Amino acid sequence: MKVIVGLGNPGREYEKTKHNVGFWVIDRLADQWDIALNQGKFKGLIGEGRVGNEKIILVKPLTYMNLSGECVAPLLHFYKLAPQDDLLVVYDDMDLPCGKIRLRTKGSSGGHNGIKSLIAHLGSEEFKRIKVGIDRPQPGRKVVDYVLTPFSMEQQAEVEDAVKRASEAVKAWTEISFLRVMNQFNG
Repeated sequence: MKVIVGLGNPGREYEKTKHNVGFWVIDRLADQWDIALNQGKFKGLIGEGRVGNEKIILVKPLTYMNLSGECVAPLLHFYKLAPQDDLLVVYDDMDLPCGKIRLRTKGSSGGHNGIKSLIAHLGSEEFKRIKVGIDRPQPGRKVVDYVLTPFSMEQQAEVEDAVKRASEAVKAWTEISFLRVMNQFNG
């Protein structure tokens, strides 16, 4: 069983914001795999399905970004899953250029509040991640204002391509080891 979590904030006002690219990847996978995100459990919106021989759980936490661990940790505990083996988290990263993706098997939060919450609730930094680059705000602009606004017209095509590639990386993980996926997608 594999759990794929996309981080974001619930609500229409956040739908198109930079902080919600994790939700965009989950929505794309749900469409491609025909998995309905229709179960409200564990403080999240969840869909279950099968991809090949693998049971897949897609998750969009509805706790708001800073409390994402309140959704993910109880879900993993319920299914008796290990974060380092069975969990993949997709989220935005200001330290990457817009449109780039980077895969990792573990690491610190890098200042990302959603990842801070996951680490605190899981008690571990060891879980797979796909970071989607969103760039840094201009000097003097508050980070919170930046991540809660939509992408510029110039960034839109880059980020759509990154969401597509992140989705392809998730799909590859259903067939091959995450290390091989990293080698393929980290270029």
